[in-house]
Amino acid sequence: MTTEDPTATLRRLRASIDNVDAALVFLLAERFRCTQQVGALKAVHGMPASDPGREEQQIARLKRLAQEADLDPEFAEKWFNFVVAEVIRHHTAAGATGATDVVREGH
Repeated sequence: MTTEDPTATLRRLRASIDNVDAALVFLLAERFRCTQQVGALKAVHGMPASDPGREEQQIARLKRLAQEADLDPEFAEKWFNFVVAEVIRHHTAAGATGATDVVREGH
């Protein structure tokens, strides 16, 4: 049992949550920078916006990781599907505009 004031504990825990949320936003931004390059590459080479085989592999991988991390594997799958839907939307838009800025070194 802790003797810390509950209000102070709440503030401390919320500060940790805020830090994790900030890290997640920056990680997602980096992920989308990478997937935008993939989308441009696919658009230039007439490749399909989605890759169901890769998505299945990633779902299985993420579910295993979630289980190891004591996170609900179904939640990991829902999160992945949500992100992939956004990625495919970006890839489809890139394909419609005929993206030409394929892979920029370091970006």
